[in-house]
Amino acid sequence: MAWSVRAGIIALLAIASIGASAREGVEVPPPPFVSGLVSADQVEQAAAQQYAQLLAQAEAKHALAPPTHPQLVRLRVIAERLIPHAYEWNPRARSWRWDINLIGSSQINAFCMPGGRIAFFTGILEKLKLSDDEVAMVMGHEMTHAVREHARAQMGKDTATRGAIEIGSALLGLGNLSRAALGGLGSLLSLHYSREDETEADLIGLELGARAGYDPHAAVTLWQKMAAASSGNESAAFLSTHPPRETRIRDIEANIPKVEGLYERADKPSKRFGPPTEKE
Repeated sequence: MAWSVRAGIIALLAIASIGASAREGVEVPPPPFVSGLVSADQVEQAAAQQYAQLLAQAEAKHALAPPTHPQLVRLRVIAERLIPHAYEWNPRARSWRWDINLIGSSQINAFCMPGGRIAFFTGILEKLKLSDDEVAMVMGHEMTHAVREHARAQMGKDTATRGAIEIGSALLGLGNLSRAALGGLGSLLSLHYSREDETEADLIGLELGARAGYDPHAAVTLWQKMAAASSGNESAAFLSTHPPRETRIRDIEANIPKVEGLYERADKPSKRFGPPTEKE
């Protein structure tokens, strides 16, 4: 009987292993356990508040694109294709109130906050002259930060660090000095992701774009454009925490074959857009 139970367990493990290996797409490690130290609801609520504040500030400066702006229409069409493919990576994403906006700024930047709140700055579209495929790779990258809860994980790490320091402070008789010194977690927009997070965002973003019908090879040209634009350019300073260009492009190229089949079988966009024109 013991042998049959053991054989059954081995068989189940083998089936699970086959199922895991049969998945088509990129491979990434599981999320870190520290994510559980911070409530997802709290992080998403904070993101919603900060996003609303950002949009209000942009609108006050007449920098928030209206719904009819051609480039905002473009972004929302591309997002609509990508979003359903994000659900596999985070079931919570199905209930998020996804929002996509365009802000007039010379910065070469874009982001997706927890809860699916996306913003592109006009600088990234105008200066890099991004194709739809390249926009999809940027958007997939940023969406990955949200669905993989990189901000929540970073806040969890900060919480764990504060807890460890406070335990040490208590043992040393320093009371809550450490909490006062460390301060709050600050704005979600000012969080810096690790290079591991950025690499994960590259790979999952590659897959999201491919499943949505956008050419994964565009990720290579995208980051070549990003690297060229960031050379001595403060408006692209956010790349400082990203992987080195050579490493990033090499990793992307190594993973393109894993998503090419997905791209080939995916429904392709029926309408194509282009980079901003002078009239826009």
